[in-house]
Amino acid sequence: MLKPPHPIARLAYALSMWINPNNHALDGGRASSAMEKECVADIARMFGWDTHLGHLCGGGTMANLEALWVAGRLRPGERVVASSQAHYTHSRISEVLQLDFDSVAVDERGRMDTEALESRLKSENIATVVASLGATGTGAVDPLPAILELQKVHGFRVHVDAAYGGYFRLVDNLDADARAAFARIGEADSIVIDPHKHGLQPYGCGCLLFRDPSVGSIYKHDSPYTYFSSDALHLGEISLECSRAGASAVALWATMRMLPLEPGGAFARDLTACREAALDLYARLDDDTRFLTVMRPELDIVVWAPAGTRASDISTRSARMFDEAARAHLHLALAKFPATLLARHWPQVEFDQDSVTCLRSCLMKPEHAQWLERIWEILDQVAD
Repeated sequence: MLKPPHPIARLAYALSMWINPNNHALDGGRASSAMEKECVADIARMFGWDTHLGHLCGGGTMANLEALWVAGRLRPGERVVASSQAHYTHSRISEVLQLDFDSVAVDERGRMDTEALESRLKSENIATVVASLGATGTGAVDPLPAILELQKVHGFRVHVDAAYGGYFRLVDNLDADARAAFARIGEADSIVIDPHKHGLQPYGCGCLLFRDPSVGSIYKHDSPYTYFSSDALHLGEISLECSRAGASAVALWATMRMLPLEPGGAFARDLTACREAALDLYARLDDDTRFLTVMRPELDIVVWAPAGTRASDISTRSARMFDEAARAHLHLALAKFPATLLARHWPQVEFDQDSVTCLRSCLMKPEHAQWLERIWEILDQVAD
């Protein structure tokens, strides 16, 4: 998951470093704090929120930590759940926060199994359900509409981890289920999105949003030696982090002025191209008997493997193809997936181990669409 920052983001970041603003208190970054508030409000509006509480932070891990910290303060002693394909950070964060965490099974598409979730809700005190809209491993989009319907019955909080996939709210070429999930993202209680992934920003730049601004009271603290110059809101008053690079806000603000978050705009068209590239690669792999595909990509991540009759052989071949492709300057990723998920797609495979190492391609640069022929030439070469 490497996407170079836009040149305007690099330039704005570099120029702001002549001042080195700190977006904790207004005294440390007056202009950069104003820029942060403006671009965070624009991101909130992308999700349909005219009112919100939010700020930038170091990345998705810190943003998710704050979201679960607030959830734990609102519903102490109750459980947090996420799908078994959700980012590992949720279980680790829950351990740090001393929250009771557990995972929920996934369906054949790597999405949270809502029947399994409903069964758990009937027998457990679940305070928060984390819905992944763009799981890091597979790009899977959890069925948010069904989760929201369960929320009406059981009253849990819904936190959406859209660190990777959030900007796909803007594209027009998603399949129906993913489109329906993004259409209702504004009904969540909190949302995380990472501008340093698809938002064309340098690391680290994450964003946390709450639908109900009153949760800001949970952050309340006193710092008379920093919050002394203004009665206006200091961003440090609604953040667990103290010092934060104001340069991140400046870079994001400049990028969003040049590339607004508009459906059909230049920014959205680049994301559309990423998904088209993923669908193209998936179709080629799915049509070639030398490869095994898993689920059709919901965003721009493709999971696949070289064909084999046993799970252990497939894992070995995946590792070999990873190395051979790298020598040909095509850089893939390796990812392990449970046999219980893959067996639904590969009935002909003998599963002699509990997990299988697969190959994973993130086609997150719009230029990938132009390079598909060359990518396929290399894959064709190393598969023989």
